Amino acid sequence: MLYLYFVLLAGSAFLLVAGIVEQRRHYAALHSIPSRVLVNGIRGKSSITRLCAGALRGGDLVTVAKTTGTAARFIHPDATEEPVYRKFGIANVVEQIGIVRRAATYRPDALVIECMAVMPALQEVNQSKLIRSTIGVLCNVREDHLAEMGPTLDDVARSLCRSMPEGGICVTAEKERFHILQEEADARNCKLVYADPEMVTDEELRGFSWFTFKENVAIALVVAELLGVEREVALQGMYDAPPDPGVLSVERYVAPDGKRLAFANVFAANDPESTLMNINQLLDLGAIRRPLNVVINCRPDRVERNGQMGEIIPDLQPDNVFVIGHPAKSAIDAIPAQWRDRAVDLGGDRRAADEFMPTLLGRMADGSSLVAIGNIHGQGEELLEYLAELPADDSDAAPAAPTPAAAPAAQPPRLDPFASYPTAYEERYQASRTQEIPVVRLPAQPAGPYQQQYGQQHERQQYEQQYEQQYAPGRQAARQAWPNGDESYDDPYGPHGGHRYPTTEGGGPPARH
Repeated sequence: MLYLYFVLLAGSAFLLVAGIVEQRRHYAALHSIPSRVLVNGIRGKSSITRLCAGALRGGDLVTVAKTTGTAARFIHPDATEEPVYRKFGIANVVEQIGIVRRAATYRPDALVIECMAVMPALQEVNQSKLIRSTIGVLCNVREDHLAEMGPTLDDVARSLCRSMPEGGICVTAEKERFHILQEEADARNCKLVYADPEMVTDEELRGFSWFTFKENVAIALVVAELLGVEREVALQGMYDAPPDPGVLSVERYVAPDGKRLAFANVFAANDPESTLMNINQLLDLGAIRRPLNVVINCRPDRVERNGQMGEIIPDLQPDNVFVIGHPAKSAIDAIPAQWRDRAVDLGGDRRAADEFMPTLLGRMADGSSLVAIGNIHGQGEELLEYLAELPADDSDAAPAAPTPAAAPAAQPPRLDPFASYPTAYEERYQASRTQEIPVVRLPAQPAGPYQQQYGQQHERQQYEQQYEQQYAPGRQAARQAWPNGDESYDDPYGPHGGHRYPTTEGGGPPARH
């Protein structure tokens, strides 16, 4: 018996010594990286991680990054990347230790790493023991993981704040619950900086070849500013950064029966608010069009989320709702009764895409759009693989609609998603900015020549009258050629260079705050 106690004592002492050595090695690796950025929040963490890393690379900082998201990636300083190896395919926060050790071998100036913890206690351990970030990012607070961090959104906000660096800096684009974040930041002696999306112009957003949001770009610009990277080179670095595999995207295919469809992969936005925001943006920009069809992919370990996707169907107003995955009933039962007759149950455990895709495509009209929401894993991956094998649609972006005699030229096969911002999108964006908050702001960017020369009301009116007289003939011709025969298009001859702004008192673009 005494022998067993001795073995237990010796084993415990060995584990204690090994743990101390491992901890010291880990802290030494952390301290060799001067700047450590930990990205946390509910939606958009992977995209923000890549944007921050790209911005810092643009400033000639040796930067290593790691995302979790749809497909975990280790991103080298030269922007090449590789999948993160996980034993048995199981994610564990302990893998951050190996990531830090591997990153330290590059002797980088910065490490940008996505928080992979969900449980509040693990989020705190991830910050205080594993990363010890110098700059924290808390991108937003959305309705997701309520079982772990909820039940209310205020609880979710406070849970996410556990990743704030004590005595450091935290950057956020969250506006609605900024006061909660400020309280938590003050308790940790952390300086909270608000990344104002208005600092990102429409022109700057057009530089991206993939869909992103002003909030994400604003956060990356603030992080770059804090680390001494100029705005122009930071933006160029973000333009050059490769997008996340789960980034919002639209592809056009030709089905086996010859039908054309536009497919929007919205799997990454797997909470109701983000899903609606993404789909509305695509509709407003014209990247997808009605008739609209929705496919919900269900997972047995995300039953609550399956139901959330079913509940938002009335907001999307689709022609068909295809439910795949398992259990499909969890999404169908959540669809309001008046919309349930549009639901088609194509689900099943481990059902191959060849079994459900012919039925799905057969019920869609030519030229319609298909939006995938819910979860990507399981039958969602089967759906993506099936579509990837279809031939691309290189014809017009949509079937020709009945038009007046003087119809405009056919649209290009690949439209520029940020070529303009229709009124509906601008109004939806500005509506979210009605609440003023006391924030710590970076110095404002210099005003453009329009704002400097025409800041006064009467001068602005004179300026627009001059444009009206100079470009009236061109504007009249454009109106006659517009298919709807109205003024709802972005006027290329207008004083704002083809951009529409929501109506403001006195006219002109909305004033910056």
